[in-house]
Amino acid sequence: MSLIRRGNAFDPFSLDLWDPFDGFPFGSGSSGGSLFPSFPSGSSETAAFAGARIDWKETPEAHVFKADVPGLKKEEVKVEVEDGNILQISGARSKEQEEKTDKWHRVERTSGKFMRRFRLPENTKPEQIKASMENGVLTVTVPKEELKKTEVKSIQISG
Repeated sequence: MSLIRRGNAFDPFSLDLWDPFDGFPFGSGSSGGSLFPSFPSGSSETAAFAGARIDWKETPEAHVFKADVPGLKKEEVKVEVEDGNILQISGARSKEQEEKTDKWHRVERTSGKFMRRFRLPENTKPEQIKASMENGVLTVTVPKEELKKTEVKSIQISG
C-alpha cells in the first residue's frame, strides 16, 4: 500500500459509476454492452470491479474511510491525495490463472481495477493521513483540524 500525493485532478466523482442495470445480462461487467463508459484502460473487467464498497464516517477527530478489499494485499492498493483535498483509493485484483485441464462450474468473484475518489472537506489535514489494512478491510483516517474557538468581545455602544 502506498500513499501518494499528486496534482492536476479532475472531478472527484467522475469515476464513481452507478449502473442501474448492474446484474442484468445487458448491463456492465464482463458480458460487455454496458450503457456507461468504461475506465481509461478500456477494460470491461475494470467496470465489473469499479464498485468497491467504501464507508465514510466523520468523528469529532477525523474522517474515516473503510473499504472492503478482500483478497488484496496491501501492495495492491494505493491511497493517494491529489490537489491537497481529493482522496483517491485504487487497486487491482488479478484474474486467476486458468489451466487447460480446469473445468469451471461458476465464476462469481470479480477481477480488474477499481478506483474511488472523494473530495475532502476543508477542515482536514491530508498531510497526516494514515492507512492500514486488516482482514480485507482498508481503513484510511484523515485527521481534522481543531476548530478555532471564536473569541467574543463585548463592544461598548456609544451615543
